[in-house]
Amino acid sequence: MTLGRTALSVNLNKVALVRNTRHLGIPSVERAAVLCLDAGAQGITVHPRPDARHIRSDDVHLLHALVAARPGVQLNIEGNPFHNLMEFVRELRPHQATFVPDSEGQFTSDHGWDFPADARRLAPLIAQARALGVRVSLFMDPRADMMAAVRAAGADRIELYTETYARAWGTPEQARVLHGFTQAAEAAHALDLGVNAGHDLNRDNLTDFLRAVPGVAEVSIGHALIADALEIGYAQTVRAYLACIDRAVKG
Repeated sequence: MTLGRTALSVNLNKVALVRNTRHLGIPSVERAAVLCLDAGAQGITVHPRPDARHIRSDDVHLLHALVAARPGVQLNIEGNPFHNLMEFVRELRPHQATFVPDSEGQFTSDHGWDFPADARRLAPLIAQARALGVRVSLFMDPRADMMAAVRAAGADRIELYTETYARAWGTPEQARVLHGFTQAAEAAHALDLGVNAGHDLNRDNLTDFLRAVPGVAEVSIGHALIADALEIGYAQTVRAYLACIDRAVKG
């Protein structure tokens, strides 16, 4: 497996969440995507939940068309494949589908899949997505012991759920927690699984994570990035996150 520079995919859910509090269409999800991509982001992520409390179906279709017009840019659609995700996968065939084990109405993603327990019911949906040419990533806790079962189920990548790292960052627990992520990533790579990461990564903790965890193909960042953009703008924020990635590459 060839390991390159980590790509930045911007999650736009929080832009849609603010927009949905009024009926004026602002802030614009499309405009946010354009500004982030123009500033150098390599991808866009959306997580359309069944209750449509932030990203809506028409947003997904609009962003799909926008990304399709930009060679090299990728669209990642997240969600529970047993809820509404597979509808988007079948219709739009995004570059990547990230399967997340959220319950309906869940506040935010807070755990990964359980392997091998979830393998049997996920495997047919993984196969279905891959047959459509869609790369499949599974949202996973940093458990090296689960990676063989993930690979056997047919996934292309995992997305490491990084909230435990974000909570430990800057504390005496940081090194110990990071070691678990390193081991999980190494186990994944040994099985030819790609590694993504996301959840509560920010400008403070991103570089340390990427220095410690080998070969992260993509980070998906939403909440912190959009919060930063409220203060310094989309373009400057994206450039700041790209600088965090560059610092990790330089060591």
